[in-house]
Amino acid sequence: RLSEYIGSPLDAWTIEYRVHATQRMFKRGMDEKDVTLLLARGTIIEDYHDDFPFPSVLINGVSNDDRPMHAVVGIDADIHRLYLITIYEPDPEKWSVNFTRRR
Repeated sequence: RLSEYIGSPLDAWTIEYRVHATQRMFKRGMDEKDVTLLLARGTIIEDYHDDFPFPSVLINGVSNDDRPMHAVVGIDADIHRLYLITIYEPDPEKWSVNFTRRR
């Protein structure tokens, strides 16, 4: 879980939506409730600790209407800010049945 990874509850963090993520959310019919659910209950399936300017993670979970979802989230631990970089429905052709491993 993300809260375990970052070492504190999610409500202690500010979530900043990057333009790309906001555009994708609108295009894909996703909203803040979907993001909140994904961040709270999703599972980190990849860790990009060398990403610049902040380390990031890929989170696997579901939307409020049970659609599979992935999100890439940058983490600025110094100021307790999470950056929603992108969010999407994983392609079953490119991911395992439970969307946790790339094919």
